[in-house]
Amino acid sequence: MAAAHTVLGEQVRMPVEIRHADAASALFFADTAAARELLAPAGLEPVTVLGRAILSLAFVRYVDGDLGPYHEFAFSLMARQPGRKDSTGAYIHWLPVNQSFTCEAGQSIWGFPKLMADIDITPVRGGHLCDVRVDGEFVVGMRVANGLPMPGGAGGASIDAYTHRNGTLRRTPWVMNPSGVRGRPGGVRVELGNHPISQQLRALGLPRGALFGSRIGSLAMTFADATTVLPTREAR
Repeated sequence: MAAAHTVLGEQVRMPVEIRHADAASALFFADTAAARELLAPAGLEPVTVLGRAILSLAFVRYVDGDLGPYHEFAFSLMARQPGRKDSTGAYIHWLPVNQSFTCEAGQSIWGFPKLMADIDITPVRGGHLCDVRVDGEFVVGMRVANGLPMPGGAGGASIDAYTHRNGTLRRTPWVMNPSGVRGRPGGVRVELGNHPISQQLRALGLPRGALFGSRIGSLAMTFADATTVLPTREAR
């Protein structure tokens, strides 16, 4: 029998399915020392390419899914457990949303760092724009160009998501099935406010040009139940 969690009086059964969403994302090189500092409380270390950490920013418009419709912005770093090269995943550092049910579900089921925010996702000429404000304060804005159609965009992909909440590191299997994918090198503009999260992004090196920006016209996803990750010997 599938596991279930009670969230605000409603049953949420595992795995959670997102039947339709659309998204835009960007990858950036980031300062490795700053990334290491953000990951240290979780007992993780940054995955590096050419000596640089990898930062991802993304915004998602959830249209049809088990947690209802909502907007989300994700700030994550590619990370792994020390001493385990087979443990690469996306560490979700900050995950604001604009609906209370998914906020509570994300926190209580997976330990996601969700919080309530105002998230505006707007089609603009040649792309999409997302602005995030917390308690009325501007935090981050990101504009992603549509780019060119990418062949093979309908194939599935999977990656584990790491979260760290109340001293517990969790790992969640995350499967994505995108279609209508467009992308290009660069094609992203980031603006930052003065919020503490804005300052963390500055420490990582933003705003700077993106390695790659992409737009997903239709995205289905599945989130399984989270498992607790025991610290490796190097992280103790």
